[in-house]
Amino acid sequence: MLTLESRNEELRRQAIERIKKRSEFWSHLAAYVLFNGLIITIWFAVADGGFFWPLFPLAGWGIGLFFHGMDVFRRPVSEEQIRREMNRLP
Repeated sequence: MLTLESRNEELRRQAIERIKKRSEFWSHLAAYVLFNGLIITIWFAVADGGFFWPLFPLAGWGIGLFFHGMDVFRRPVSEEQIRREMNRLP
């Protein structure tokens, strides 16, 4: 059984982990915006309105960024969800 102190330590560890994940996500988003802004600027300067090739890194990296955000901002599993899932098992 968890003591109050060990429970507080576990909550502290989880809080630190969530703060780090959020910080990493915002850094990832900033890199995405800056890099893709740069390649769009390059495209605009040299392509003369030709094919919008920055679409490929925008889409590919955007998918990764989306899933990174899902990992960071999803809600933790609750005890109620665990109980419901356990009741569904044969």
